[in-house]
Amino acid sequence: MGSLFDTESLLLPALVHIDVVRSPLWALASLIVIGGLSLMFYHIFQSEKQILAPGVLVVGGNDKKSIQQNRERFRENAKEMLEQGYKISGDGFFYVPSPLGERLMIPTKYLEELKTASIDHVDFVATFIEMFEGKYTTMGSRSTLHPRVVKAQLNHHLADVMPAVQREIIDAFNDTFPTCEEWTPVPVVEVLTQIVARVSSCMFGGTTLSHNKEWVQSSIQFAIDGFIGAQKLKKYPEFLKPVVARFIPEIQNISNHYAAAEAAAIPLLEARQRTGEKAMDLLYWMAEQAKGEEKDLKFLASILLKVSFAAIHTSAAAPAQLIYDLCERPEIIEPLRQEVINCTGSDGFIDKSGFLRMNKMDSFMKESQRFNPLLLITFERVVHRPFKLSSGFTIPAHTTIGIPTQAITMDESVYPDPETFDAFRFSNLREKQPELDGRAQYVASNPASLSFGYGRHACPGRFFAAQEIKAIMAHLLMTYDMRFAQGQSRPESLRAETQYLPNPVATIEFKKRLLPDLSR
Repeated sequence: MGSLFDTESLLLPALVHIDVVRSPLWALASLIVIGGLSLMFYHIFQSEKQILAPGVLVVGGNDKKSIQQNRERFRENAKEMLEQGYKISGDGFFYVPSPLGERLMIPTKYLEELKTASIDHVDFVATFIEMFEGKYTTMGSRSTLHPRVVKAQLNHHLADVMPAVQREIIDAFNDTFPTCEEWTPVPVVEVLTQIVARVSSCMFGGTTLSHNKEWVQSSIQFAIDGFIGAQKLKKYPEFLKPVVARFIPEIQNISNHYAAAEAAAIPLLEARQRTGEKAMDLLYWMAEQAKGEEKDLKFLASILLKVSFAAIHTSAAAPAQLIYDLCERPEIIEPLRQEVINCTGSDGFIDKSGFLRMNKMDSFMKESQRFNPLLLITFERVVHRPFKLSSGFTIPAHTTIGIPTQAITMDESVYPDPETFDAFRFSNLREKQPELDGRAQYVASNPASLSFGYGRHACPGRFFAAQEIKAIMAHLLMTYDMRFAQGQSRPESLRAETQYLPNPVATIEFKKRLLPDLSR
């Protein structure tokens, strides 16, 4: 591996396709500037080395050479490294080297004292901004408007929102999904992303947004450009990123998505201001609850775009993994279909009590999430100042902490026979031990179930997402048969450091069913 400051070998490959770089004068000027930056920042980087807590296991070895090698290894082998650290440490502290530095994994017993720490001390936004290079991609937001609104309005009005969402699911499938009169290969992630973007947009701003094709496409592409742009940028040291970001097409395209968000949201907001129209959607509630600078229409449009990142791609990933799991285990399809029939009303929709009764579907979703988590590490925080825990252990300043959630879910002391995929593991548990009902639900947030985070910053949108996913899966199960193509096995998930993503190019064969009459 070359030196961190081998700027020519690092930078020129990234810029080789840019016409202006083909000018020798420009290239020379660039290298002079970059060389100067290298010298200027060298001592800064040398003086900001991370301080590790003494006596704590470092996965792969704590000598400099091993740490450097394992930082690179983390890109593709984070899962194995986290499982190794968790197993060796015995649910104790351990460091896992990563390109961002050595992340300190924390035992779950400290969750309670960490969750109440102030954000200026234990920062839950900083890790997201780091993960997605938010300084350049704009991913991540410190605004509290949308979590306030989701908690106070959306979660309390799910019963009012879900009928429109279920109508949009039907319309989106009719418009997007192939007819599938015969067995037809369907690119699952691509099609589901289109459908979820429309369904989520319906919750964001009604059919005005969900039928706005420019907005829907930008809401999808914003996350894709941000993710790809961030991954490209991560190949470079911090001091080069301001220069390199200017030449990454995906990052440069992000401003177009903000323009699309403004073009879609601002006219809708202005029309509602003129007419006094009330609505049951996120944009209306955000406008109503906004304070001070939050009332700016461009700001509201920008928040809507950022919310779309989490709402669309996380909610599309889950049903994609569920479809892959169903094709691998077709024996669970009929029990799930029967539950959907039992929980669907005479109008063809699932109401509040129906969603609550979908215990088998909820269990299947939770077990699929256990095997295919979106994130291997959750409860990630940046500790800006030393933090002394009740045991006396002090987390050093500038440390990124987290919980190895995926490793915990594969611990046999937490989940018996953890390597076995048991679709109805949690519904059976809820039936046998009713006192564990709340802890065994898909949306649960507790030390054994941390996929949605923990404490006051646990994902507030998980309740909507759970019902959205159930409604999508119900429609799929009742409308289509599905199977792997002959000789196909379950598509392997893609890994990007701590992210675990459904295979984006895999196809599954679908065939339309004769729909039963659910009217009573």
